[in-house]
Amino acid sequence: MGDTTVRTDRRSFLKDAAGAAGLVFVGCSIAGAIDPRAQRGAAAARRTVVVRGRRITTVDVHAHCAVPAANDLLRRAPAAPTAAQGSLLPLEGEAHARRIAAMDAQGNWYDAERDLAAKVVSVQNEAMAAFCAAHADRFAAFASVALQFPDLAAQQLDDAMKKMGFRGAAIGGSVAGAELSNPKFHPFWARAEELGAVVFIHPQGTGSAPLAERLRGNGLLSNVIGNPLETTIALSHLIFEGTLDRFPGLKICAAHGGGYLPSYASRSDHGCTTFPTQCTPGVPKLKPTEYMKRMYYDSLVFTPEALRHLAAEVGADHIMMGTDYPYPWVDAPVDHVLATTALSDADREAILSGTARKLLGI
Repeated sequence: MGDTTVRTDRRSFLKDAAGAAGLVFVGCSIAGAIDPRAQRGAAAARRTVVVRGRRITTVDVHAHCAVPAANDLLRRAPAAPTAAQGSLLPLEGEAHARRIAAMDAQGNWYDAERDLAAKVVSVQNEAMAAFCAAHADRFAAFASVALQFPDLAAQQLDDAMKKMGFRGAAIGGSVAGAELSNPKFHPFWARAEELGAVVFIHPQGTGSAPLAERLRGNGLLSNVIGNPLETTIALSHLIFEGTLDRFPGLKICAAHGGGYLPSYASRSDHGCTTFPTQCTPGVPKLKPTEYMKRMYYDSLVFTPEALRHLAAEVGADHIMMGTDYPYPWVDAPVDHVLATTALSDADREAILSGTARKLLGI
């Protein structure tokens, strides 16, 4: 799965060129793949967004794509879109069950051996780089990396940013059961800090088998609860294991508003003071909430009140609009920001455009 940063209204550019470049736009797994060529009739007029009396360019930092050629290497080819998928409607009944089964059956290249993982990432990044180069006024991308091999991932990130125009990397919330704070990943984090790369953390699933089992059943709890929880755990380990002290210049952006972490932030501050014997002295060096304010988050929190709270905890200038396109979690992401009355116009402009443009250099 690849992640792209999408500029301006995301419905207006699904053109034949995307399919020609070897990309399909997907949600959080390749089974929901949508070939842009199937959406010829879905293009909408490009919206004008005005803040403080002037037009701004909006930036979506959370959208998905897949490269069929890379999936073929893993023998996980994206399924042909159903009518429901093509129109982004919810799946129901038997179709919904098949969709969930497909999601459960999928892994990612984190379980691939080194040579195969290197090939998959190469094919994927080359396809995304070609597409973004052909549409540089509308797209930029986060690279894929084979993080189960940290030295290889560091080199892939270096090549992606120096030679291919990527703005950083998209990674999972854990890697084949290992936390991102594991010292074996230090070479990757060191290179990301050195390059000034933005590292977009997107959950891969629910982690442990017992937890995954508890989240089975009605309601898609593996996603609704599991995905935000995976992000919460990943960010917490980066804080409490000292990774963000070791690499203070990291630019981390967390999907789905950072999961549950910002919603109960102060509890993290009280853990080591309440139970000091459960913590390593001096780690982390600062209050956990201080690290939360250094990281960045997408705006996919659904309500104006949730967005107000996120801004209060981490700062509006550390939030960027994210949609999770093409999954229809939200239908008016720009209006969500504009309708949050607690935000100033400067806050709205930062969330819709300013912070992403500065952070990603677009």
